[in-house]
Amino acid sequence: MNGSSKGMCAWLALLLTCLCAPAAAQSFAKGADVSWIDQQESSGRVFRNAAGANADFFALLKGTGVNAIRLRVWVNPKDGWCDGADVLNMAKRAKAQGMQIMIDFHYSDSWADPGQQTKPAAWSGDAFSKLVTDVYAHTSGILSYLKSNGIDVSWVQVGNEINSGMLWPDGKTPNFGNLAQLINSGYNASKSVYPNAKVVVHLANGYDNATFRWFFDGLKSAGGKWDVVGMSHYPSSSGWQSANTQIASNMRDMVARYGADVIVSEVGMDWQQDAATRAMLADLVAKTRAVGAHGLGVFYWEPDAYPGWQGYTKGAVNNNGQLTQALAAFQ
Repeated sequence: MNGSSKGMCAWLALLLTCLCAPAAAQSFAKGADVSWIDQQESSGRVFRNAAGANADFFALLKGTGVNAIRLRVWVNPKDGWCDGADVLNMAKRAKAQGMQIMIDFHYSDSWADPGQQTKPAAWSGDAFSKLVTDVYAHTSGILSYLKSNGIDVSWVQVGNEINSGMLWPDGKTPNFGNLAQLINSGYNASKSVYPNAKVVVHLANGYDNATFRWFFDGLKSAGGKWDVVGMSHYPSSSGWQSANTQIASNMRDMVARYGADVIVSEVGMDWQQDAATRAMLADLVAKTRAVGAHGLGVFYWEPDAYPGWQGYTKGAVNNNGQLTQALAAFQ
């Protein structure tokens, strides 16, 4: 071969290597749920940098190493916060900082957690078969709205802390047959809009391996689908070391037992214990990374929450709207 032919062959080999190479792995999520941010700012709360100057909270988060944002969605919230328009506004702010996005569907008009999974008022009289289509329409509708406005979504959470099911009483555990149909409806809707997004099924109390095994065994037996096991983690400032050991053990078991990815969808600790929170969070990140490629990330739940905002005291800002040292763990 002459020199030009060799050069052409080398170029073609390089091109084929690039075309055949797998896509780059999604970066480890150092995340934050900031779903209160618009509401707080509307009420007059401001956020400041270390020097005391007003600053955009998303930019402040980026400065700590945060690269992903989680946002909750309610169906018809009475005050409008966390509806589609509010979520889009927050998602645009996250996108402007180059952050990945997780959408957290509660399938309720307000908070959904292990103690309350109330149907949206508009769905309250629907038969179970209609509930299944309600979940699909709401999930695909919100996601299509985001996508049409230029938002990419990396993860979709189908239900929030659903240890006891969702859309009670129809989807309440131990009726895993119904629950699996509801989850699969959300799963299929998510994939119809964002085929590459990973679907998260999220439970509270990430330390509780027995509950996670019971739940996911039941869901698997009923034909339920998920890509990622999501966990909440709210240790005490005095007992976080043992709690972190327990959640790490549970993460490894979920990977081994189901072949699933794992993610810490929520973590938080007392804002006044910021040094302990920083140590806890750094350790949790290390333990999640130690799971390997199946450990996708950690999301702090609501670092933007002013101390005592709606009774919550596990944020990561002080009374002046400045970040504490807690999220420095992400650096």
